[in-house]
Amino acid sequence: MISASEAMQAALNEARQAGEAGEVPIGAVIVFEGAIVARGQNSVLRNLDPTAHAEMVAMRAAAQVLGNYRLNGCTLYVTLEPCAMCAGAMIHARLERLVFAAADPKAGACGSVLAVLNHPKLNHQMWVEQGIAADEAAELLRNFFRDRRQEAR
Repeated sequence: MISASEAMQAALNEARQAGEAGEVPIGAVIVFEGAIVARGQNSVLRNLDPTAHAEMVAMRAAAQVLGNYRLNGCTLYVTLEPCAMCAGAMIHARLERLVFAAADPKAGACGSVLAVLNHPKLNHQMWVEQGIAADEAAELLRNFFRDRRQEAR
């Protein structure tokens, strides 16, 4: 049985791998019945796919593993607050729970900029928790963008 902290560390490992590949370092894992069933990392540049956010990659993988596009009973752990696209997909997938590390004040759709999840007019609600390993996730992103700015000079 994996703990929330261990799951977020696994997501952070995915984020580090994405960063090493030149992607924005965001990672995600999906837990079902106490075990990680899918992993994802940003791969928009590598796949030339604007939808290849860590959350989307992980949800696609989980759907394949579980044999269902409905991810009932699953928890998504991600290192950054999901955007509107990812939040919408999470609703359609019927995730039970979202846990994200750092808030995204520029594009976060789970309360920072928009509140897509748990909108009272939508037909699916999920538990949302934030803050596990937030400092570590934010530092990973800060370092990545600092390094990119330095390389551009």
